[in-house]
Amino acid sequence: MPLYFGLFISIFAYLIGMWLKKKLGWGILNPLLVAIILVIAFLAATGIPYEEYNKGAGYISYFLTPATVCLAIPLYKQLRLLKDNLVAVLAGILSGVAGSTLSIFLLSMLFKLDHVYYVSLLPKSITTAIGMGVSEEAGGIVTITIVSIIITGILGNITAESWFKLIGIRDPIAKGLALGTSAHAIGTARALEMGEIEGAMGSLSIAVAGLTTVVVVPLVSGLI
Repeated sequence: MPLYFGLFISIFAYLIGMWLKKKLGWGILNPLLVAIILVIAFLAATGIPYEEYNKGAGYISYFLTPATVCLAIPLYKQLRLLKDNLVAVLAGILSGVAGSTLSIFLLSMLFKLDHVYYVSLLPKSITTAIGMGVSEEAGGIVTITIVSIIITGILGNITAESWFKLIGIRDPIAKGLALGTSAHAIGTARALEMGEIEGAMGSLSIAVAGLTTVVVVPLVSGLI
């Protein structure tokens, strides 16, 4: 099998997802979700082992960090807006991180999860590039962390607009902060579709929430 076969399959599946989203306009047709389903179906139908597929598909992970860094561009364009609302912005991001951490702790207590699963889920709301390292350092299962991050991001991307309308959130800064803090890069991609301000605040949230989580996880990982 060609070395980059998995890479091409992944990109092709994602392009199909983008085409479906543009064609039908359904929120559930998130390109990443569609791509995941298509790749799983393809591997199951052809009998190709995941290890063979991942030899090429694994190269996609090299682009995670530079792609995340590129999100600083819309933030730079809205730098004055950030300075004018700095206290509110930081308060919003820190509240989001605290809410995410507390929810994982309470749910882990409710469902009596073991320590390893608890720490694996703690980084669910930060970008994969940071979350993998946080999970590994805390003694979690990195695979579970990646899955939880992807699911969190996709759910945030799909449901954000409906939640904003339901709760009555109209301010673009609040929308961007909510998406970036709770749904990391995938949520910020949705924020960028909403507007420049939303995208800029989402970009900032990814960085601050990620750094805050790096500090918070070691402090709370021993609670369970």
